Amino acid sequence: MIPRYQRILFWILVGSILLMGGFLLKGCREAHKRLTALNDATPLAAPTTAATEEVTFYVASDSDGAIRTVRSQVALPTDASLKARALIESLLAQYSQPESSHTLQSGPSVEDVYLLTNNLPAGAKRTIVVNLRGSFADNHPSGIEVEQLTLNSIIGTLHAAFPDFEEVRFLVDGQSRATLAGHAGLDHPYTLEDTSIRPLAPSEAATQP
Repeated sequence: MIPRYQRILFWILVGSILLMGGFLLKGCREAHKRLTALNDATPLAAPTTAATEEVTFYVASDSDGAIRTVRSQVALPTDASLKARALIESLLAQYSQPESSHTLQSGPSVEDVYLLTNNLPAGAKRTIVVNLRGSFADNHPSGIEVEQLTLNSIIGTLHAAFPDFEEVRFLVDGQSRATLAGHAGLDHPYTLEDTSIRPLAPSEAATQP
């Protein structure tokens, strides 16, 4: 026969378990309500006007140092600055894909893009200012070739999309920066031009020093 004190202890434990279960269930319900309220309070992104158009990407390849032009259909905003930003973001996003020929880390890369056209002094060049995110520059692979391929890829793509502009300047988090990741300079403007580079043929590569 089970002693009386053991029966009392057993029912006390059962009651404690049920009480704790009730508290846990109540806490889960309250947490769910808070999460639902938070989701409901999140503002929806404002709709943007975007039209699909054919663009030319200048795509870099690490294996042979080439930059090839690739035509693609992309939905882009009609505003010129937003279009330039979306174009660069789309280009750099390709480099984070597993099959990328120019491997870069994924994540947001461009903070803002400005097209300088109004009230320019006499002789001033029409300039595009690309403000890169610090996280993109800090995580970019270091090396003169890989850094220059990234810049040339952006330069060629902007040149194809905005042929009326003459140069591009790069900032990082809104500030001037000496290099992208230790090698390719960002402290001077670059001419917007066709930056496509054909790969070296085996016979040509063999003659390189």
